[in-house]
Amino acid sequence: MRVEYNNPILHYDHLFIVVHVACLYDLSMLLLVSRFQGTLDRLAAKLESVYTASGGRKINIISHSMGGLLMKCFMSLHTDIFEKYVKSWIAIAAPFRGAPGYITSAFLNGTSFVEGWEQNFFISKWSMQQLLLECPSIYELMACLDFEWDHVPLLEIWRQRCDSDENSTVMLESYPPMEAIPIFMEALSVNKICYNGTDMPVPFNVEILKWANETRKLLCSAELPDQIKFYNIYGTNNVTPHCVCYGSSDAPVSDLRELPTLQAKYIYVDGDGTVPMESAKADGLRAEARVGVPGDHRGILCDRHVFRILKHWLKADHDPLYNPVNDYVILPTAFEMETVKTKGGIQVTSLREEWEIVGDDQDDQEREPLVGSIAVTHTGGDNSVQEEARATVTLQTQNDGKKHVELNAVSISASA
Repeated sequence: MRVEYNNPILHYDHLFIVVHVACLYDLSMLLLVSRFQGTLDRLAAKLESVYTASGGRKINIISHSMGGLLMKCFMSLHTDIFEKYVKSWIAIAAPFRGAPGYITSAFLNGTSFVEGWEQNFFISKWSMQQLLLECPSIYELMACLDFEWDHVPLLEIWRQRCDSDENSTVMLESYPPMEAIPIFMEALSVNKICYNGTDMPVPFNVEILKWANETRKLLCSAELPDQIKFYNIYGTNNVTPHCVCYGSSDAPVSDLRELPTLQAKYIYVDGDGTVPMESAKADGLRAEARVGVPGDHRGILCDRHVFRILKHWLKADHDPLYNPVNDYVILPTAFEMETVKTKGGIQVTSLREEWEIVGDDQDDQEREPLVGSIAVTHTGGDNSVQEEARATVTLQTQNDGKKHVELNAVSISASA
């Protein structure tokens, strides 16, 4: 956990605690669990000390990854403390409903955070697997069992089964999150490590799983205090493992204990490469805003779009016209509307409106304008009213990087 009284990057008069804990790549924090009392007590003490040192100013909390689960757990168990010291909470890339694809392969095959020759200087996938099997926070990242997934995360296995007459059949079997647990147990039933010449079993830990299930129930029941604002930023545009498949029709699995030796194949969904977008969006809280930002699980922390969103939400260099979703400012520059009605019952309304769009990553080259138009007509059922409207939108990229938008519209209605 990193605690900062005044964020050295923002340089504004705001008070922050940045919570970044128990991420898969943060080895020093892997054994941290979201509702371990010692962790919660330390967080409560930090909140109190920062609040006191600041002269009673409430705190803005920014959490990343599993830091979001820690904050949600703390909020559920210590609502009074959270309500007393916290002004707002911004969660970034939080696995609110788990990271099922990543965790399934981590349990069965381990995980590596580097590729190629660099793996020689990092903990091996096998060693990582043994560590993760005893890591409570990893069990908390399994697929949430009571969440109604749009895309259910599955463990799929091409299995070869034999009947009593030794006739074999091969079929693809799919296991949703609850049914996948017995598969983990059997696949890891003979898993062991050798320590000082002694073999020590390292199976799938059912007791830790029970603890994690209780934590997930707590997370699902958490409610945000009325006066605290919550915001959610999640990563998008990265292929993210969701369903995991082992074996094939040509090379089926006959013994589940073979799974740790097999290469996994994945079905991907949109997300940050680790946490599916569906999981990160489903915070279950009364959010002021939820914004998806193209970025991977770690890289999103360095994204300039995210930085601008933080400044906007925390009202540091606040621009009320800034749009966090599209990451630009829309400046209205002109508006004219005129309506003329003739004695013959014809009404003509004209509208002209102009804006300038200012973004951070604009193209400085001036280009040919883009023009779009639409026309709509309507006639009443008894032909007593006839209406027609036409609109044209012109988008012009200027040489100063700004984009000029002009809307011209006219509508005509006639009554019999």
